[in-house]
Amino acid sequence: MQAGPATGAVRPSRRSVLAATAGLTAALAVQGTGTAQAASRHDDRSLRSLISRMTLQEKVGQLFVMRVYGHSATDPDQADIDANLEEIGVRTAAELVAKYHVGGIIYFAWAHNTRDPQQIADLSNGIQKAALAQPRGLPLLIATDQEHGIVCRIGKPATLFPGAMAVGAGGSAADARTLGRISGAELRAMGVNQDYSPDADVNVNPANPVIGVRSFGADPDAVARMVAAEVKGYQSSRVAATAKHFPGHGDTAVDSHTGFPVITHTREQWETLDAVPFRAAIKAGIDSIMTAHIQFPALDPSGDPATLSRPILTGILREELGYDGVVITDSLGMEGVRTKYGDDRVPVLALKAGVDQLLNPPSLDVAFHAVLDAVHSGELTEARLDESILRILRLKARLGLFDHPYTTRADVTRTVGTDAHLRTADAIAERTTTLLVNKGNLLPLSRRSHKRILVVGADPDSPSGTTGPTTGVLASALTELGFGATALPTGTAPSAAVTDQAVAAARDADAVVVATYNVTAGSAQQTLVERLAATGRPVIAVAVRNPYDVAQLPAATAVLAAYSWTDVEVRAAARVVAGRVSPRGTLPVPVQRADDPEQTLYPIGYGLSYRRH
Repeated sequence: MQAGPATGAVRPSRRSVLAATAGLTAALAVQGTGTAQAASRHDDRSLRSLISRMTLQEKVGQLFVMRVYGHSATDPDQADIDANLEEIGVRTAAELVAKYHVGGIIYFAWAHNTRDPQQIADLSNGIQKAALAQPRGLPLLIATDQEHGIVCRIGKPATLFPGAMAVGAGGSAADARTLGRISGAELRAMGVNQDYSPDADVNVNPANPVIGVRSFGADPDAVARMVAAEVKGYQSSRVAATAKHFPGHGDTAVDSHTGFPVITHTREQWETLDAVPFRAAIKAGIDSIMTAHIQFPALDPSGDPATLSRPILTGILREELGYDGVVITDSLGMEGVRTKYGDDRVPVLALKAGVDQLLNPPSLDVAFHAVLDAVHSGELTEARLDESILRILRLKARLGLFDHPYTTRADVTRTVGTDAHLRTADAIAERTTTLLVNKGNLLPLSRRSHKRILVVGADPDSPSGTTGPTTGVLASALTELGFGATALPTGTAPSAAVTDQAVAAARDADAVVVATYNVTAGSAQQTLVERLAATGRPVIAVAVRNPYDVAQLPAATAVLAAYSWTDVEVRAAARVVAGRVSPRGTLPVPVQRADDPEQTLYPIGYGLSYRRH
């Protein structure tokens, strides 16, 4: 017996799905029957025929990708109903689809969309069912930000991989492709068909507060290689990959969520640095490209954010780079795109610039009617909307959503978080941990001479679905590896009293492991490491976010870069400390000296290994 979709119903037959997409099948009816008809079912002629019968409201809705609260498409918790009514004016995801005809939905953990894999599949199927029940019966693009590392919306029991900079440290394009293939397969099994990954930014600014370890590194060619490989991996699992954030967000000290960054690169620098990974993504057949809410005066001196810039999105991305896939904005709720124009102007200007999908506006009603009014006034033409809708429908057709919009319980069970997938993630993580300092060849740590380990340091908020806290995960992993490890969390800004407590505890330990998180000169974390080192106990620092911490930690006996505080990376670092595996990662970014940032302390490609005895 065929397994049913995760809603518990029988899997819809191919005939019933095509019947639900009534507008499309009607367009195809005149083309005859047989294999030739099936082969051409989703060609541009049939898609244009479908578009020609859409109402203006349906066309406008198709351009939007929107958040919605709740674990169910039709029966969310009351608190989520209340949040939907307040923010969107609907009660449920099904009502959102019916009222606004949206072309896509984005999942967030904080919107309670991602409790567990079976529930996610239920939600996805419920949303698709609601969409197919509409007059035109168009399946939806269901998206999320599953970058892995520090940005993940779907957690355990789904497989979590190392983040981009860790993968960059591993240096294996094959690993990047495997990550995309497995992550894509798990997402697709849960009904998610568009992932806002990979990050194609080249992180050349150590102070970058929004990209950092979400980037594969600082070498544009290496980043390009990883981006292209991950794109191929996602595509092999029928999930649309999304390269972001065009034209490049890697050199900024301002977070575009809360401010309006300015990139000061010249046009020549952009060509040789920022553009390289995007060119590679386009060559790899990238499905969608996300815009950046940044000013880039060398590409457009108007002062507009790239998201609203026709010279950047049409002149450069479309015409110069030859990209004709889907262009999606970054979230329209971010400050970087709202600084210069009101929420009623932003979606209209984005479409005029060349955007196809409008992501998560703060008020869907305001944005929807702004686009509608712009068409009525003649500022936007219906023909302009049709161009974007055709790209969106092409993507849906390429993903097979007209024929196979649903997933099944069996798909989830046999695909998500399998032992094989989890073992692969562990193996990839072991190839990323980077050893930067190892005074006196302290590591690998001996269980005979350093049996008792104190684990202190930062416990940043756990990325979605990881067990955490970081110090607890490290202590647990080291204990499983034969040490006697105790966790004493000290935080990212330990007080004098907490530092004193850690120093006192260190005197009863044979070694101390410190999880560091974005250490700065003169910071309390730096003081903690110095005080611990003064006890005479060896101090092993594990940088659980930026590898740049090493420049601020001269007192540490050993320093490793893990690039994230997710379980898979932290446990891999513990195995390196214990000598279960050798460190194999090398720096994908340079680390500057703390006392002279113009000088490089550790170059790209630096990384120590264990001596063979």
